[in-house]
Amino acid sequence: MFDETPRPLRAALVAVQLPDVTDAAFAASVEELHRLGRTLGVDVVETFTQRRAALHPGTVLGSGKLASLKALTGGAEVAGAPSVEETDEGESDDDGDAEAADGAADAAGSPGPHVEVVLVDHEITPSQARNLEKATGAEVMDRTAVILEIFRRHARSRAAKAQVEIVRLGYLVPRLREQGKARGKDRQRGGIGGKGAGESSLELDRRKIRDRIAELTRELDGLAEEQRTQRARRREMSRAALVGYTNAGKSTLMRALTGSEVYVADKLFATLDTTVRPLVPEARPRVLLSDTVGFIDKLPHGLVASFKSTLDEALEAGLLVQVVDASDPNFERQLQVTTDVLAEIGAGDVPRLLVFNKIDRVGEGADEGNVARALRERWPDAVVMSARRPADVAALRERLVAFFARDLVEGEVHVPYDKQRLRGEIFAACEVLAERYDDHGVTFNVRAHPALLDRLRAA
Repeated sequence: MFDETPRPLRAALVAVQLPDVTDAAFAASVEELHRLGRTLGVDVVETFTQRRAALHPGTVLGSGKLASLKALTGGAEVAGAPSVEETDEGESDDDGDAEAADGAADAAGSPGPHVEVVLVDHEITPSQARNLEKATGAEVMDRTAVILEIFRRHARSRAAKAQVEIVRLGYLVPRLREQGKARGKDRQRGGIGGKGAGESSLELDRRKIRDRIAELTRELDGLAEEQRTQRARRREMSRAALVGYTNAGKSTLMRALTGSEVYVADKLFATLDTTVRPLVPEARPRVLLSDTVGFIDKLPHGLVASFKSTLDEALEAGLLVQVVDASDPNFERQLQVTTDVLAEIGAGDVPRLLVFNKIDRVGEGADEGNVARALRERWPDAVVMSARRPADVAALRERLVAFFARDLVEGEVHVPYDKQRLRGEIFAACEVLAERYDDHGVTFNVRAHPALLDRLRAA
């Protein structure tokens, strides 16, 4: 991955529209990679798109678009066919149906700004990445690499950093062979304190990565046990989890509902760590709200799996608050992506409250009132709001409190004088209606979850 620099690196974006991808979905995906690039700190100065039946097996793009890309990056000479290695299948380039489908900037005949990075809106093979780098002389990052680098920069907790590192190392392993080809084959040799007998540099690098992944996995296992203990303490409480597409405004909503100083930025994947805070003003019983990592289309499966511990908050919540950016023209696709990922992690049956956020930022020419009315007509039970309006936030808070109040039952808990340590827990987790004192202790008349009542009575 490239280093962060004060000056944004200039990048070209490459995307191929395959036959099963609609024009709208393709345009949304390209725009999303633009935003990912901005989050990463690169300036996308040119975009190359192409229609093809499949990605070119050697260089992703066909020879015509590749020549234009090389002119922009200062790679190999533009004239003639691209100089790349043949693939294992021995397939040759065929631009017959590709060059007629543009809609992208074509750099041929115009030198333009020199490009240092090529972003590819696909998950490409190691050999495709190496061939592109060889042809263009620029660093090549596919969609997975871009997301991984953003995750690496934004991870703050030990758990998030370890999870990202495991996936990043797993991503690098199959690419070591191609890097070895670029450097030239390393001779096998043994030696004390170095490589094992007959172990090449490639094998040594792979062994080091396996050892590091094993070390990080052990660290995560220990952290996961701590997280399970913390979640067990909250199991009897009312818990809601904010879920949704990245940059939908979950962290802003979290800050507004809880008063917490969570990190807020107009960037993709600004939040990677779970934050749990009570609603403010506090409800009785207390309602806990957690912020979770945002979802994105074509999110690498390894990242979904690695952040399972973060998404467990969604699995164990009593209510999912699914936040949608109402100002985004592609919000319906984002809504579907979030729904699909929730089903993938097993949270599809958890009760859900749909919240259309950022209604105050609907596009030019759109009337906010009409947009809000249309959303409510299509999703009658949804909340349409702006996290920056106190009145909207207060109304959402009341919806959350009312949802959990449905499960409360009224009962009595007798606490002997020698167990007054339970008093604090009762006032935090229950709505105390009355107190009675006698010679043996205090009897609290409360409204609380049935499971909590049973445990307090047995304490």
